[in-house]
Order: sequence, then structure tokens, then C-alpha cells
Amino acid sequence: MPDEALPPCGVYLTTAPIGSVPAGRLVYFHNHGEPGPGIYLPSQWRGNRARFEARGHLLPTPEHVAHLERLPREGFYRVRETFYCCDQRCRRFDPESLVQLGYDASAQAILFTPQWIDGQLALPERGTRIERDRVASMVALQVPVADTPVHEDGAEEVLLH
Repeated sequence: MPDEALPPCGVYLTTAPIGSVPAGRLVYFHNHGEPGPGIYLPSQWRGNRARFEARGHLLPTPEHVAHLERLPREGFYRVRETFYCCDQRCRRFDPESLVQLGYDASAQAILFTPQWIDGQLALPERGTRIERDRVASMVALQVPVADTPVHEDGAEEVLLH
């Protein structure tokens, strides 16, 4: 499969097993490199963002990309229109609110609501699980990244683009 037929690098949900990685897992798909395209499992979280393992898992065949469901990128969003976390309406998110989207290891979307504390923007350690379709009610914000996450082993190569 030519590189242009591969999906873009980013966070994905495995919808079926890919090699030794089971279905229902959050992964980072890297569509280029040596020896080829692969997926990386989360190894830790910092600032509510996944950091991915240093050594990934090569795709057994290029056709395995069909078992990846692209997820909205982690990061900061602005709530565009009122929505609730789920059909039970447990938590309401109001327009113009700042939120941070993250995921757990099973790719369940989690929203964190930053707070202004003592003159600084603080990120909470706990968030609210939301149904993934609720992301349509939000707009991704462009935030400069000064410390881009790197591989777990501290290698200089930047994993996320």
C-alpha cells in the first residue's frame, strides 16, 4: 500500500486486533518511518495527554489500517454549542467554555475543565467521560506546543507531529 493511501498520523481506536494489540485500545498510528507504518500504545499520561511507548508494533499488513478508527485530536477546545456528556445528561458543557479533550487506554473520550487558580490556568487530574459524538459540539483551538511529547525512552525523535 503506497504511503499516500495510509491514514494520517494521529490517535486512533483499534476496532479489531492488530497483531498483539487487542481491539478497543487507544493507539498512536505513525504512517511512515523505518521499517514501516506502526501503532504505539500509551505508556503514561502527562497533562491529560497520552505519551506513547518508544517501540511500536508494525502493521502485520497494510490492510490492517482498516481496523483503525480515527479519533479527534487530544488538546484544547472551545465549546461551540451546549451539550451534555451523555444521554443521561449528567454534566452540561456551556458555549464558549474552555475544555481539554483526552482519552483513557480504551479510547474513551474524557473532557477536563481547566480552572483559573491563583493567576494561572490549572489542569484538573480528573475529568468527565463523554460520548465521542459530543466532540462535534466543540471547536479545536490552536495552541503553540513548546514541549512536544517524545517517546517514553526520551529519544530525540518526536513521535507526534
